[in-house]
Amino acid sequence: MKLENLRIHILGDSITEGAGASDENHIFWKHFELNDNAVVHAYGIGGTRIAKQHTPSEEPQYDQHFITRVPDMAPEADVVFVFGGTNDHGHGDAPIGSFEDRTDDTFYGALHHLFLTLIEKYPKAHIAVLTPLHRTGEHDVINGFGVRNVGTLEDYVNIIMEVAAYYALPVIDLYRISGMQPEIPLLQSMYNPDGLHPNNAGHEKIYRILKAYLENL
Repeated sequence: MKLENLRIHILGDSITEGAGASDENHIFWKHFELNDNAVVHAYGIGGTRIAKQHTPSEEPQYDQHFITRVPDMAPEADVVFVFGGTNDHGHGDAPIGSFEDRTDDTFYGALHHLFLTLIEKYPKAHIAVLTPLHRTGEHDVINGFGVRNVGTLEDYVNIIMEVAAYYALPVIDLYRISGMQPEIPLLQSMYNPDGLHPNNAGHEKIYRILKAYLENL
């Protein structure tokens, strides 16, 4: 796929917003504009989740779960990336639910609603799903709200892949191929100093993975 003038939309959370990067020019998606002359619309809001929060957050912006922002996305796109899920694990209170769910009240249901809505809005676009990056504490099964049985981050990753497969959406599995694992001190210092958000080098790694993916389409 030719990247010049390619219209790329990215729906995400704090990483898409630029957390960890020293400035906007070092956010992963910005490289597509600076290096490849692509046209990028980044819809990243820090702290947001895929599923609906049941108990209001201290920061209202956190409760703008992904589906609520789709209507504000530009109407034309060649590529749509969905990059979320780490906050559902980290501090969301929605239950995982089951594959049969179709409402935003569970993680499964919110994924179904989100993917179907994006397909209907962008029927001619290439929609791809990015799994969350590794993070410190990812094996905790009690999240930031003290909610039990929410699952490990890997559980969320596998659910994302399962629901994406149902809609025949390709998955770029950053959880398994990014080369970033902050539980290894050396890699944390190189790419994710705070244990989650990539620094400039980490953002560039994400860009290079996405660029290689698009060039091979």
